[in-house]
Amino acid sequence: MKKMLLAALLLVGCATLAKADVEFAYDAGAEIVSAYLWRGQYNGGLSFQPDLEIGYDGDKTSLRVGVWANLGASDWKFKKDNGEGVGYTMFMPEVDVMLNYSFFGASVGVNHYYYCDGSNFLSWQRDKDLFDEDGNVNTTSTTEVWAGYSFEHFFGVDAYINWYTNVAGNDFVWDENDNAKRAWSTYIELGYNYTWDNLGLTLGAQVGISPWASDLYGNGKFAVTNLSLKLDKEWEFDALSLNLFAQGCLNPNGINKENVYINAAGDDKLYLQKLNGCIGLGIWF
Repeated sequence: MKKMLLAALLLVGCATLAKADVEFAYDAGAEIVSAYLWRGQYNGGLSFQPDLEIGYDGDKTSLRVGVWANLGASDWKFKKDNGEGVGYTMFMPEVDVMLNYSFFGASVGVNHYYYCDGSNFLSWQRDKDLFDEDGNVNTTSTTEVWAGYSFEHFFGVDAYINWYTNVAGNDFVWDENDNAKRAWSTYIELGYNYTWDNLGLTLGAQVGISPWASDLYGNGKFAVTNLSLKLDKEWEFDALSLNLFAQGCLNPNGINKENVYINAAGDDKLYLQKLNGCIGLGIWF
């Protein structure tokens, strides 16, 4: 069923693009950030984050395929001792693969998050296949589908709403009988950007919520998990652009990090605190 949905998305996108006035497009670049912040969570310290997207863009539609990675100075990770003396160290950068289709301000897409820890790259486990015979999770990767709408296309307001839901992989919660079941972890984000064109300066604000229980977002019920502000300064040149930014995020719900990888350098307290921030520099071609 999931493969059929992906195939249908591609067919609809290609059919629409075939009839539209589109041209080949790409975005390539990278950022260096003092901290890896994601949806209200601190996911690591100093990091290098390359990004590449290719596809077709038109006035009203676009289709993009992309790869994004996080290579952190703190990606040497260790698993917390589970009480039985079990612990190990590994290098675990993150690689994400994305497919997005946009049409008249509406967007749909698929994101696959993979952590290079030697587990299965694909994550189409059913609920009963989440664990192996030893009780270990078969994969640390997750796959989410998403849909969103940008109000800028019709209303001229740089605001959006996006809905993300995990559909496969390492995403589960425990029921009242201590059985693991699919969590369908969901994140809904509303954002608004205000730009001073003469200064090349943009201020962005985001509010993120997790509407039901999720170990990924650390909530047992509806919760606000991200209040974020980002100030971005951009310089454009003939062949490239540079941007310098500062970001702060507050997670009013707090973080549940009991079963995840933490930094081996001893700064795991940063994963638990509600308020975090970073600065970053990006270069784009």
